[in-house]
Amino acid sequence: MARIKPQQLLMQSKKKKGPSRVSIPAILTIALFTLFLIFSLIGTYRHWHNRPKNQPDMDLVFERSDLTTQTEKPSVSKYAIIETGKGAITMELYKDASSDVVEKFIELCKKGHFKGMLFHHVIKNYVIQGGESQGDTAPHDWILNGKNGAKLTTSPKHEAFMIGTTKLNPNRKGFDIFITTAPIPDLNEKLLIFGRVIKGEDVVQEIEEVDTDEHYKPKSPVGIVDISLKEDL
Repeated sequence: MARIKPQQLLMQSKKKKGPSRVSIPAILTIALFTLFLIFSLIGTYRHWHNRPKNQPDMDLVFERSDLTTQTEKPSVSKYAIIETGKGAITMELYKDASSDVVEKFIELCKKGHFKGMLFHHVIKNYVIQGGESQGDTAPHDWILNGKNGAKLTTSPKHEAFMIGTTKLNPNRKGFDIFITTAPIPDLNEKLLIFGRVIKGEDVVQEIEEVDTDEHYKPKSPVGIVDISLKEDL
């Protein structure tokens, strides 16, 4: 078996232990990839660092806006159905024009205040009156003033089939209902109009035709059976 010379052994040992060389293109590739990774991390950090400062506030505003919309949207009765002994009368409520009167009217309707209320004055071609003020002299005054009505200016509020309540004794607990059956110019200082008849004009006219005595009180009782409230028709 041939012997290996010491010099050859030394050369083989150097070849095995010597480090392998890395090429220049490989170094450039690694450097570019490292730079790309660093810039990507910086961009991602800036994106997520800035987002919490703006996005949660926007979400909070939307949530509060939705909550405000829900709390500020209570149900509102826009119509009332007056059931009478002659039939039903549908009225539209003028809440924007007479909010306090309408609110009181709605409150009394919910308490059943108008159940069984009689129309105690029926004045043909003028008004139908129901309520507690049976001794009120207002209807008689309207008849006298009506004779000179042609000289007065008619308000659009006080045409036929308007519904109002008297301005007299505003602090009393009762509530009078007046339904006009003709334009009445002199009611501006007496009535607060809070609605108008939109269906059932024929019922109003039928009530207007009932027989009355010399004090304009119906000889046969006629009145309100009940009043129901509606948001829509």
